[in-house]
Amino acid sequence: MRVVFDSNIFISALIFPGSQADKAIQRILEGNDLLILSSVIIHQVLDVISKKFSRDREELSKVAVNLADLALMVRPAIRLNILQDEPDNRILECAVAGNADVIVTGDKAMLDLRIFEGVRIISLREYLS
Repeated sequence: MRVVFDSNIFISALIFPGSQADKAIQRILEGNDLLILSSVIIHQVLDVISKKFSRDREELSKVAVNLADLALMVRPAIRLNILQDEPDNRILECAVAGNADVIVTGDKAMLDLRIFEGVRIISLREYLS
């Protein structure tokens, strides 16, 4: 399955080892699913980690490299303005560009869409079950 994680999934996995989000990353590491990512999503993750959790440059650099190595990187060719929260639109763009099957998120506005351009939008709990 081709999957895009909302940036909050990565942040939770990095900050809370052993969490449900960490289990989602483990599914990718085990080769059960193919993670689709864009550089914009990686930058979103790094921005939040550096501002909210005071991580240093070296640690942020390692996170960026690990995320890029873990995923199929895509470059969205379209710019969407579907959701009010701009970073959520970048998730949708990545999913469309990467021909994803699902987006995994905890974001209510995104979950309310349920499906976008053929991509199902599901919760972390649904993804792990």
